[in-house]
Amino acid sequence: MLRPHSKSFVFMCICRVLRWFLAFSVLGTLPVSQTTANPAVLVVRVCVFLGLLVCTYVLAAQAIAWWHFRRGSPEELGMAIEWAPRHAEFYVARAHALQMSAEGTDVNEVTRLYEKATRLSPNRALYWAELGGSYEWAGREEEARRAYQRAQQLFPGSPEINWKLGNFYLRAGRTDEALRALEKAIRGDPGMGRPAFDLVWRAGVDSQTILRAMIPEEPSIELVYLNYLAETKRLDEAAPVWAQLQAGGSKMEARAVFPYIDALILEQRSDELRAVWGALMERSGKAGNGRLWDRNLITNGSFESEILNGGLDWRVLPCDGVAPRVDSQTFFDGTRSLRLRFDGEKNIAYSHVLQFVPVRPDTRYRFVAYVRAEKITSDSGPRFEIYDAGEKPRLSLASDAVLGTTNWLSQQLQFQTGPDTRVLVVRLARPADRSFDGRIGGTLWVDRVSLRAME
Repeated sequence: MLRPHSKSFVFMCICRVLRWFLAFSVLGTLPVSQTTANPAVLVVRVCVFLGLLVCTYVLAAQAIAWWHFRRGSPEELGMAIEWAPRHAEFYVARAHALQMSAEGTDVNEVTRLYEKATRLSPNRALYWAELGGSYEWAGREEEARRAYQRAQQLFPGSPEINWKLGNFYLRAGRTDEALRALEKAIRGDPGMGRPAFDLVWRAGVDSQTILRAMIPEEPSIELVYLNYLAETKRLDEAAPVWAQLQAGGSKMEARAVFPYIDALILEQRSDELRAVWGALMERSGKAGNGRLWDRNLITNGSFESEILNGGLDWRVLPCDGVAPRVDSQTFFDGTRSLRLRFDGEKNIAYSHVLQFVPVRPDTRYRFVAYVRAEKITSDSGPRFEIYDAGEKPRLSLASDAVLGTTNWLSQQLQFQTGPDTRVLVVRLARPADRSFDGRIGGTLWVDRVSLRAME
């Protein structure tokens, strides 16, 4: 019995339909005597019939093949190949399905399918790359190399193909060739940077070789690698990357380097922090933010520049019940100040305005900030706190709380860092009030914040 999708069944149905069509729509238009008297007309009709038969069969076969293809199982893909044996895509899909099947895979069958696909579509680079993978899987390393290289020749800029080639070379112990291929993959798709970095570090490639052979002198990729090293706590290896990035001389967005700066803060590397931040401010056109000219260690102490919310600039974090903004109407110094407006509805434990400051051990410092208050309603008012970013007990002090309404007044603190203090946190804080109704309302302005070493 014929199956509904067998070739014989389909061919039989097409023949019956076309025979009916020929009999009633073509030959039926002429009298029988004319068709027998003019054999040429009959030949033309038969040729038309045969052409229609072939075209209809081809279209039907294609439709059935794609129907099987969309079902996706190895068996259905095998049926798709039977119906359309000239479709390279079907062979590749069946090879993929076999590789993913739970029953295990015949590597020779997979390789045969990829070989057939490359014969049908010899200019499809991805098919050659897949063939290279199957050769490698079968232990045919030299054939794998040739297939991968053919794929790269066909599509030299493809990130995906260079990624596959780089992986192959790395597994084969050909490190330099692997790094060159991975470098091309990263150039084509910077999103491949992190997986590529993970790959070569897991493979044990040394950091100098990675930087020399794999990291192109392109700021966008150098930044991705720099921040990758920072996030994986490889700060010693990150320093040469930062130096290479600096040597490039191009303008740099400060926020792009924040992950590296955060890692330096976490590791208390104060000397590197000062150098990186100073260079970053110069390169980003914000040299005035550092206030290096008057030895003020506070960045943007008078809030005259944009608040960057990261690095060694101010971090103003959101908090329900408090509305922070830069105020250009009320200020002590320059033309702007920072204003905090408390809505009076909550007993807020506030510590959401802060800055990290690199300092030197065993050094005396003087902190000064100017504040102004209007109707601060609480027994626990805002104040400045300074403490060691590494271990708070090593150094922790606070200024007097600001309450009620005041004109501009200075808050000052003098202190000496200990032998292990290298990074401070300077923050504006308001501890929660312990009274029954500890809600806080009113407005506070802050301006001209400074921290200087005392000579």
